[in-house]
Amino acid sequence: MPIKKYKPTTPSQRHLNLIDRSELSKKKPVKSLTVGLTKSGGRNKFGRITAFRTNGGHKQKYRIIDFKRKNLNGTVQEIEYDPNRSAFIARIKGDDNQLSYILAPHKLKPGQRVESGKNVPIKIGNALPLINIPIGTLIHNIELKPGNGGQLIRSAGSHAQLIQKIQDRNLTRIKLISGEHRLIPSDSMATIGIVSNLDNSNQKIGKAGRSRWLGIKPTVRGSAMNPIDHPHGGGEGKTGPGRHPTTPWGKLTKGPKTRNKNKNNPMIIQKRI
Repeated sequence: MPIKKYKPTTPSQRHLNLIDRSELSKKKPVKSLTVGLTKSGGRNKFGRITAFRTNGGHKQKYRIIDFKRKNLNGTVQEIEYDPNRSAFIARIKGDDNQLSYILAPHKLKPGQRVESGKNVPIKIGNALPLINIPIGTLIHNIELKPGNGGQLIRSAGSHAQLIQKIQDRNLTRIKLISGEHRLIPSDSMATIGIVSNLDNSNQKIGKAGRSRWLGIKPTVRGSAMNPIDHPHGGGEGKTGPGRHPTTPWGKLTKGPKTRNKNKNNPMIIQKRI
């Protein structure tokens, strides 16, 4: 959807650019597919702040999304806004008259039919096993393990490309939007198309208050803290004498890889190309 620009009638609207949601449904979400959400305030079960930039935010209801797409065949009724994610969602009325939500792909319109299964057509919104998707197809909502539901490529405007099928190992190579290659089991499901809301990254929120509505607290520099609060805190220098930039917990930032190579992971990571 296009970006909506505002007239500079106030300082906060001078640079305000938001997504034009006039084409989205104005109906309330399906009550049986929503649950209440409670805020954590960035605190863990001990009451200690672990997410320093999380607090507040507007009250929300969570929409239950069908990420598994198991035998979901039906017609798109509405394209709706979801406050819990950057992408839009589509309300589907199944052939059995059951309602469900899925991630809305780009260019999916009300009235179109979506299907899932091994032999469904290669069409935007349809979900198939990777082994049945042609090479070069753009996909999203990809399962890491068959039956677990889509976990990869779910944010607005993102997509992956299927580039190779390794028949003897029952694996499929996909190229992520970052350029990284990953091997996924060929029985895993994926949805055809690009995730909706391509212009999400082009928004300018215009004022600090809108960040608070989104549940984002102000960011404080580590060098402005005391030594007990951050490795950069205290002293005259920004990071202390001879210290590399780190996170509040002392992990190196600014580039070094911190991922554990021995961690059990269903994805086989290939060299980034």
